[in-house]
Amino acid sequence: MEELPIEPHGIFWQADFITPEHEQSLIHIFQHTLQWPARSGRLSLHYGYTFDYKTFGVDPDIPFKEFPDWLQPLIPLVDGKPPVQVCLQHYAPGTGIPPHVDTHSTYDELFALSLGAPVMMQFRRGEKRVEIDLAPRSMMQMSGDSRLHWTHGIKKRKTDTLGDGTVRQRRDRWSITYRWLREGECECGNEDLCDTAQRRKGVEREYRWKQASETKPSSAGEVTEKGVH
Repeated sequence: MEELPIEPHGIFWQADFITPEHEQSLIHIFQHTLQWPARSGRLSLHYGYTFDYKTFGVDPDIPFKEFPDWLQPLIPLVDGKPPVQVCLQHYAPGTGIPPHVDTHSTYDELFALSLGAPVMMQFRRGEKRVEIDLAPRSMMQMSGDSRLHWTHGIKKRKTDTLGDGTVRQRRDRWSITYRWLREGECECGNEDLCDTAQRRKGVEREYRWKQASETKPSSAGEVTEKGVH
C-alpha cells in the first residue's frame, strides 16, 4: 500500500485489492446468502468481536464469531496479526454515516475495503474538508493523523459531484471495515476526539441513546458520542 500525497496524512491506498470477478462473487453472496437486519438505511453484519453501538467498543456479551470462508481471503494483517473485529456494511443509494472517529481507547489500526459502487468520503478537521473517492475494490488504511485527528463520514445524498463537475448517481455499495484492538492507552492527547484524553480531563462521554431513553425508546441507529464514534 502507498500513502496518498494529501492532507490528512496517514491514508494508505491499494487499488484493485481484488479482481472484478472476485468482487462480483462477493456481491452475489451479500445479496443472496447473508441474512441482513430487516430495516432500511445502512445495514451491518459483524464478525470476530461485535461492535457495540452504545459504547463504540466491543460488545462483551456476544461471543467471538469466526470469520466465514468468503471473508478469509480478504483479511489484511498488521504486524502479522489479523483484525479482531470486522464489520460488513451495506449502503443503499442515499444513505451515509455521520462524521466520526473510531474510538481511540478501544481500536488501533483501521482498514476499509470498498465494493460495489463508488462513493465520496469526507474527512474533516476544524474548517478543513477533504473528499476522497472510494473506488470499488480499493483497500484504504487510516493511520496516524487521518485516523486520530480527522473525522471521516459519508454524507446522505443520492449523488456525488466529482472534481471535474460531473454529477454521479449513487448505487448500492458495500464496505468491509477491519479493526485491531489497541494495546495500552492512546496517548494522542486530542481532547476533542480522543475518549482517553477526555476521560483524563474528566469529560463524560455523551450518548444520544441515554438522552433519548429519557423520553422514548431508542434504536441502535440513535447512538453518538461527543466527537467519537
